[in-house]
Amino acid sequence: MMSSVSRSTATPSPCSEIYSRQRISRLTLSRPNLALSPTPAKKTLTSVGLTSKPFLLSSALVRNFGFLSEDRKRGLGVEPCRAVEAEGSAEDAGGTKSEAAWKAKIGVYFATWWALNVVFNIYNKKVLNAFPYPWLTSTLSLAAGSLIMIISWATKLAEAPKTDFEFWKTLLPVAVAHTIGHVAATVSMSKVAVSFTHIIKSGEPAFSVLVSRFLLGESFPNTVYLSLIPIIGGCALSALTELNFNMIGFMGAMISNLAFVFRNIFSKRGMKGKSVSGMNYYACLSILSLLILTPFAIAVEGPQMWAAGWENAISQIGPQFFWWVAAQSVFYHLYNQVSYMSLDQISPLTFSIGNTMKRISVIVSSIIIFCTPVQPVNALGAAIAILGTFLYSQAKQ
Repeated sequence: MMSSVSRSTATPSPCSEIYSRQRISRLTLSRPNLALSPTPAKKTLTSVGLTSKPFLLSSALVRNFGFLSEDRKRGLGVEPCRAVEAEGSAEDAGGTKSEAAWKAKIGVYFATWWALNVVFNIYNKKVLNAFPYPWLTSTLSLAAGSLIMIISWATKLAEAPKTDFEFWKTLLPVAVAHTIGHVAATVSMSKVAVSFTHIIKSGEPAFSVLVSRFLLGESFPNTVYLSLIPIIGGCALSALTELNFNMIGFMGAMISNLAFVFRNIFSKRGMKGKSVSGMNYYACLSILSLLILTPFAIAVEGPQMWAAGWENAISQIGPQFFWWVAAQSVFYHLYNQVSYMSLDQISPLTFSIGNTMKRISVIVSSIIIFCTPVQPVNALGAAIAILGTFLYSQAKQ
C-alpha cells in the first residue's frame, strides 16, 4: 500500500537546522536509494520495502524529522536530538576548560610581570643610590635587553622577526618616545623615592586624555573626564606632602608620563597591519632606542664621569655592585618583555588595570624595603590617585 506524506508546515524543531546541515550528507551516502528533490512538489515514500523502490526525500522532509518515530529515525541513519545536545554539552565543557586555561595563563603573565617589575625597581634604586648616573644606567638596561634578544635570535631560541625598512621607519617615533620616557623615569628615581616616582606616574591616564583631546581631537564620555579629578588631585596631594620632594625628580616623572603617552599613540598607528609578536616588537624597540640613547648619554655624562663614579661605587659597595647593575639591566628587559607579551593576549582595558595593580605592588614593596618615611596625608594622596586610575580604566570601557 502506498501512503502519501505532504510537506509539513509545522514549525521546525530546535535541532532541525542541525540535522539539515550535519546529517543530510550522511543520509545520501549511507542510503543510495535516497535522492534530493530539486522541486518543492509533494513527495511520496513507501511505508514498507525501502530497498525495493526508490523514494524522493525533499529538503522539507529532512528539516522535519521530528514527525518520524525514534525507530524510523534510527532506520534512516538519524540520531535523536539527545545526541546533538550531548555534542553541544561536550563542546561547552571543552570551551570552559579552554577559557580556564587561558585565564590561568594570563594570571601567570600578570604575576610574572609584577614580580619582575618590583625586582627591577629595587635594584635600579640601589644602583642609582651608589652610582647617580641615570643616563648610563638607562643605556645599560637597553643594551642588556638588546644583547639577550640578539643571542636568542642567533641561537634559534626565539624566531627572528621579519622586518623591512617600512617597519623600522614606523618604529622610529615610538623608539624616540620610549627613550625619552625611560631616561626621564630613571632621572626621577635617582632624585626621589621609588614610591613617589610611581605615584606621579600613576597620573599617566590624565596625560593620555589631555593629549588625545587637544592634539588628536578625540572626545571621551563625561565619566572619563570625571575620573581624572581623583588622579590629578591625588598626585598633587602626594607631591605637596612628599618629605623628600625634588623638582628634578618630579619633572622627570611628569616628562616620562607625557613621553609614554606619545609612545602608545605612535605604537598603535605604526603597528596596524604588522605581524611582529609582542616579544619581538619590544626587542626591536630596545635595539633602536639603544642606538638613539647612546650618543646622548656620552654627551651628557661621558666616560670620565662614569669611570670615577664606578670606582666610587665599587669602593663603597664592593664587587656585588656589578651584580646590582646586571640585575637591574636584565630585569628591566624581562618585565617589559612580559608586559608586551601580556598585551598580545588581553584587551587594553585589562592591561591598564594590570598596570595599575603593578604600581601598587611597586609602591608598597619599595616603601617596605627602603624604609621610606610616609606621612598619612601622603599615603592618602597615593590611594586617591590610584583609585582614580582604576576608575579611569573602568570609564574607558
